[in-house]
Amino acid sequence: MPPASPPAALPAPNERRRTARRHDREILQLALPAFGALVAEPLFLLADSAMVGHLGTPQLAGLGVAAALLTTAVNVFIFLAYATTAAVSRSVGARDLSTAIRQGMDGIWLAAILGLTIAAAVLATAPVLVDAFGASSTAASHAVTYLRISALGIPAMLIVLAATGVLRGLQDTRTPLWVAIGGFTANIALNALFIYGLDAGLAGSAWGTVLAQAAMAAVYLRVVVRGARRHGAALRPSPAGIVANARAGVPLLIRTLSLRGILLIATAVAARLGDADIAAHQIALTLWTLLAFALDAIAIAGQAIIGRYLGANDAAGAVAACRRMVWWGIVSGLVLALLTAAASPLILRLFTGDQEVRDQLLPVLFVMAVTQPVAGVVFVLDGVLMGAGDGPYLAGAMLLTLAVFAPVALLVPELGGGVTALWWAIAGLMMGVRLITLGLRAATGRWLVTGAVRA
Repeated sequence: MPPASPPAALPAPNERRRTARRHDREILQLALPAFGALVAEPLFLLADSAMVGHLGTPQLAGLGVAAALLTTAVNVFIFLAYATTAAVSRSVGARDLSTAIRQGMDGIWLAAILGLTIAAAVLATAPVLVDAFGASSTAASHAVTYLRISALGIPAMLIVLAATGVLRGLQDTRTPLWVAIGGFTANIALNALFIYGLDAGLAGSAWGTVLAQAAMAAVYLRVVVRGARRHGAALRPSPAGIVANARAGVPLLIRTLSLRGILLIATAVAARLGDADIAAHQIALTLWTLLAFALDAIAIAGQAIIGRYLGANDAAGAVAACRRMVWWGIVSGLVLALLTAAASPLILRLFTGDQEVRDQLLPVLFVMAVTQPVAGVVFVLDGVLMGAGDGPYLAGAMLLTLAVFAPVALLVPELGGGVTALWWAIAGLMMGVRLITLGLRAATGRWLVTGAVRA
């Protein structure tokens, strides 16, 4: 009796494994360099802080105030990277590189316009902005000096955001990594030259950073312009294209502002709980930001990959990629959870010698660890929906999250809760609401709008 033929369904698992491996390669090729670039960005401020710290406490305090204002002014416009990635990757999927780069140029022109506007506003209002922080008179003078000089670099910083989005959309995260490394290296060298070699003090640090940022923007522009000429894309500004980019960015701006509101409320509540609580909260927030870089790298890969699949009219491929990225989000979250738990004793010793702060921080680290798998899925789905150009839904979902989080967080002191209860609201409630809203959207499939341009 001849052996039975294998069932027809058997090859399906093999095909699924091959598809999963292909998605894994795509995700890692984009996510790993993106993670390196994300980590390199905050090193600018660390390098400045390390060098300025040797100038004196008033200078370091002035840098802290100015850096907080600059970071807010720039990060609010992160949509320049996100919206550009989504638009460019769709055209890449449709195999229309000329249009992809044209859309990227529109995003860069928008960044330049916004950058010049914000720079002018900061230059004019620097003393008022610094005064709002309540800094001492000695620190305030240094903050105004640093802020006014650094404002000149805002156009370059926004251009870097938009150009980074262009390259991500073109499925290139390696160039941003090398540019970030080069910018960080130049920043250190220029700061050392101006601060110590030319004895320019805090102003020298600001000028060094501005020049490094300008150099990064110049490198990005050269790469994008070279691609535009290669593919016959126009370089001149297109009013219609700039307006389209601005409209696509508005929902993402609302999303970002809502998230900033959540973090500001959390910090304000922590400040009301006591000195040890706010200290523990600040350490936890710093660690949370570091962990977010790892998860955001997968989200960036999601933006680029999903946009490309939808632009190629491959909804099934987008769904398969989404599922694989969710798997990566869960695994990454579990790994980060274990690392956080294992490193807790080291974190306590590294960040503070105050036993009261350590006692407050330890349970917060536990909360952070156990919620990392949830955060992993949230970051991935956020990136998937951004890549799909689903900005209006993301804006509404984040506004809902803010509406749910705010009253609960504000009740923490009233109900006698401490910083641990606050972090259950942040890492548990806030991320839980985001998981539900983003998960439901992903499950409905309404984000699967195919075509070179999202209708």
